[in-house]
Amino acid sequence: MKLYYPQTGITVLCKLFGKTRHAWYDNKWRQQDVFLKDEIIIQLVLEIRNQLPRIGTRKLMFMLEPMLALHGLQTGRDYLFDLLAKHKLLIRTRKRKIITTDSRHWMHKYSNLIKEVDINRPEQVWVSDITYIRLCNSFIYLSLITDAYSKKIVGYNLHKTLEAEGCIIALQMALQQRTHDLSLIHHSDRGCQYCCKEYVDLLCSNNIAISMTNNGDPYEISDS
Repeated sequence: MKLYYPQTGITVLCKLFGKTRHAWYDNKWRQQDVFLKDEIIIQLVLEIRNQLPRIGTRKLMFMLEPMLALHGLQTGRDYLFDLLAKHKLLIRTRKRKIITTDSRHWMHKYSNLIKEVDINRPEQVWVSDITYIRLCNSFIYLSLITDAYSKKIVGYNLHKTLEAEGCIIALQMALQQRTHDLSLIHHSDRGCQYCCKEYVDLLCSNNIAISMTNNGDPYEISDS
């Protein structure tokens, strides 16, 4: 209001809003204290980030506590998040995306044989897939072969790379547990691990039909 009516005294303006002159000054002092506190926090954050550019807000919180205590200040987690967001100092985490399927290869890709299949017994369709497990500073890769009817994992292997060796070992385990010679379809995505000669030869030598999805998800039975 003072900006719009510069000639009007503070006392008059305060009375219009039912406030005392002391309340107006008290609020002004509190605002100055907040501005000073924010300035101190921002300066401390910039000093820390100068040494540790990617440190997150939660870790900053612990590092700031003893420094703020020297100034007789304290702050909460939400307050710190809001303050850093206001000054565009939040660190955006970059998620590391792991791609386990590479279908951009020259090897033969097979058609989907199970779009119209009624899965009504075990060892009718096996579904193969690869997932990854995050370790401290690396990843390991889990190859799985699951019976589509019983949902039982019939073969698995943990491998340090995405090479076909892990998938082949998982398939060999599944073959050892096979109980009969009825027709069997092996279904997977079009990853190079499943299209390589060693894997395909192992399936063919055991009279297992080869089926591959077109959409990248081996558990998606239909391509529609």
